[in-house]
Amino acid sequence: MSDKITIAIDGHSSTGKSTAAKQLAQRLKYIYVDTGAMYRAISYYALSENIYRENQLHAQELIDSLDKIKVSFQRNEETDRADVYLNGKNIEKQIRTLEVSSIVSLVASVSEVRAKLVAQQQEMGKEKGVVMDGRDIGTVVFPDAELKVFMTAAPEVRAQRRYDELIGRGDEVVYEEVLKNVIERDHIDSTREDSPLTQTADAKLLDTSEMNREQQFEQLVQWAEEAMR
Repeated sequence: MSDKITIAIDGHSSTGKSTAAKQLAQRLKYIYVDTGAMYRAISYYALSENIYRENQLHAQELIDSLDKIKVSFQRNEETDRADVYLNGKNIEKQIRTLEVSSIVSLVASVSEVRAKLVAQQQEMGKEKGVVMDGRDIGTVVFPDAELKVFMTAAPEVRAQRRYDELIGRGDEVVYEEVLKNVIERDHIDSTREDSPLTQTADAKLLDTSEMNREQQFEQLVQWAEEAMR
């Protein structure tokens, strides 16, 4: 294999992007960056500080607060994974709730939020040897990435995966609500003015509707090895 490359994995929510990206980074001994967790952290901040209230995101209040927000990753000794920290506090569990999921696409549609996080993400990946997943990695963050992948799956399949994950954690959720959230996030992500979710012409399509995690991983490893030759 040759020099290290940049791998950008974009796609819809609950397609298995993060899991696959983590596995791939581990196999290649690359750095993994969960950009979705960064947007979730700011969404959690908006909820905690009552910036999202009465079913509305008060965008200007969030913009005015950006200088007070620091998102970082620290390795968890027990899980050997990178947990998300907000202003020095571990919020890994708090950001994985359906409540946060319900507003993260709204928060991510705020241009100033995106500018702040994209700059951080580009800094993290400037030395290459990185696997990054999100919504605009191959289009905005790393348009010159040597490997771009766009992951998708049927909404019903993604909703079932998300539902099973939440139930497994002990959360009380209803499948229909999870499906509604998946569909709403797809719409917001794909139609926002700033950096909409889209598949670039040079991205490889990975439809995971009928694939298990092992099959997804094997396909990604094959593409990565081809890109590194």
